[in-house]
This record gives sequence, structure tokens and C-alpha cells, in this order.
Amino acid sequence: MLSRKRNNEPSSTSRHAETSLISQGTIIRGDVRFTGTLHVEGRIEGSVLGEGANAVFTLSEHGQVQGEVRVPHAMINGQVTGDIYASVRLELATQARVTGDVRYTSLEMAAGAQVNGRIAHQGDDHVQRELPAPEVRVEPVTA
Repeated sequence: MLSRKRNNEPSSTSRHAETSLISQGTIIRGDVRFTGTLHVEGRIEGSVLGEGANAVFTLSEHGQVQGEVRVPHAMINGQVTGDIYASVRLELATQARVTGDVRYTSLEMAAGAQVNGRIAHQGDDHVQRELPAPEVRVEPVTA
């Protein structure tokens, strides 16, 4: 124990495992950018932007976001008013309430979760497709 050298510099694994908490009762007005993990039990009035391929955003059942969420990984169990873009994985838990569009690559949605908006898959080969307009048939009127 006494012969070990201490390294004051965090290891590369611990830098990626950093977690930030916005506790219940806390309100942040403005955009939030983060790396590692961000756990929100309070309220964010602005965009949430996860930087890096391993960024994870979790929103507890008490948490609220009014703004866009753009992250690789998201676990939502609270209220989001705005669009969600999850480039890798999105989990919507039973108390998730989303008012806005959802774009995902991989989606897990529990019974009870609600999305009031469009849900669309986004993949590397994803191409936005629209159905052709229906043909209008005009039939002669006979008396």
C-alpha cells in the first residue's frame, strides 16, 4: 500500500464514465452540452446535446426537458417537449411523455410510454420515402 505510486491523472476509462447530475428542483435555462453520462431529475429549458459516441442521457420520471434532445444514447422516463434524435439507441420507459418527433436507430418502448409526434427510424441507408398520391378516378354520371 505504501509502495504504490499514485497517479493523479484519471484513466481513459474513468474519463468516459463521468456522470453529471441535475437534481430535482434544479432548473437550467439554456443549452446543455455534455460528455459521458448526464442524469436529469430536474428541468432543462433548452437543447440537450451529447458529445462523443458514448454520451448517455437519462431522464428520470421527475425530469423535464423543453427543447431538442440530440444524443447517441437516451433513456427517457420523464417529460420531453421537443424533438429527440438518438443516433444509436433510445429507450422510452413507462412514464415517458414525448411531445415532438422522435428519430432513432434502435428503439425500445415500454407499455405506457407516450409519443405525441412522428416516430421515424434513421439508419445509414435510410431514405425518406413517401407514398404516391392516390389516383383520382372520374366516373361519368348517368341519369
